Amino acid sequence: MEGAPLIELRGITRDYVLGGDRVPALRGVDLVVRRGEMVAIMGASGSGKSTLMNVLGCLDRPTSGTYLLDGVPVEGRSDDALADLRNQRLGFIFQGFNLLARTSAVENVELPLLYDRRGRFPDPRARARAALERVGLAGRLQHHPDALSGGQQQRVAIARALVTEPSVLLADEPTGNLDSRTSLEIMALFQGLNDQGITLLIVTHEDEVAACCRRKVVMLDGRIVSDQPVEERIGAEEQRERLGPAAGGAR
Repeated sequence: MEGAPLIELRGITRDYVLGGDRVPALRGVDLVVRRGEMVAIMGASGSGKSTLMNVLGCLDRPTSGTYLLDGVPVEGRSDDALADLRNQRLGFIFQGFNLLARTSAVENVELPLLYDRRGRFPDPRARARAALERVGLAGRLQHHPDALSGGQQQRVAIARALVTEPSVLLADEPTGNLDSRTSLEIMALFQGLNDQGITLLIVTHEDEVAACCRRKVVMLDGRIVSDQPVEERIGAEEQRERLGPAAGGAR
């Protein structure tokens, strides 16, 4: 894929100290992601994929190495500068949705806009409504999480990640709490967003999720051991339709 890298990691390491011993979680990771890619990051527990996602999301600092995000050097920045970088360039989607239980869908989506210190979004509520419409929840703006299905809650979380117009979406096991049908619905949504030019990095242990992506990166013992295009990519919407109608009707 042509164009300047959106994400560029060179020689990234991350060490932790446990009981006085140094434990390497990342061991010299090199990774380039270009705008418009949809990348699955896979690996067994302890392979380093979650640590890599935390570094990519500026939630954790590497011990050494170089990280450029959209051409901006990340290392050496203050905590406030990293917070601004996360707010302006990164959208996060988690397995557990991380929604506020007593807050409506539109208010949950609006939250990241309230931390914008640059005044980019003068009408947060309108942007939040538009983001929910984009993920197919125009009729659920005032619903609280307990009135939404798991798939709908994840759509709210995706809308919240999209609302600041980030450079990249980072999804950590985004289908881990969903059944097979709903997982395919979420992956179809991701594929649609990717077709619109949005860059996605998805940490997953599910082969079916990785098969919906365009590229698969496999980690082992803190290193990338495989980085290959997905040769036979699954169309998630077509796969879902093959399952037939949901028993009892899905929300």
